[in-house]
Amino acid sequence: MLPDLKFDDKGLIPVVVQEIDTKEVLMVAYMDEVALKKTVETGYTHFWSRSRKTYWKKGETSGNVQEVKEIYYDCDADTLLIMVKQHGSGACHTGHRTCFYRKISIKKGN
Repeated sequence: MLPDLKFDDKGLIPVVVQEIDTKEVLMVAYMDEVALKKTVETGYTHFWSRSRKTYWKKGETSGNVQEVKEIYYDCDADTLLIMVKQHGSGACHTGHRTCFYRKISIKKGN
């Protein structure tokens, strides 16, 4: 049974996906209740694509699937954290291991 989560007005909840072994943040995506249930039932991440307006299993075509190990929800019950074992080369559709491969420089000393 799923906890009482706070989905937004479009029925979505943001999901942070993190590699369980390295703690590396791999990606952020969105789920609705159906995608979350598919994820819980199959043990692999499923999301709702806001641009394509359809469900997708992460890695279904690339083979870079995410095996779910743990699912957490935050204190406000409006964000999920899913710990996964990332299979294949990585999570990002650009070919990078993580979607967070770019950095903004900050000024130090002020």
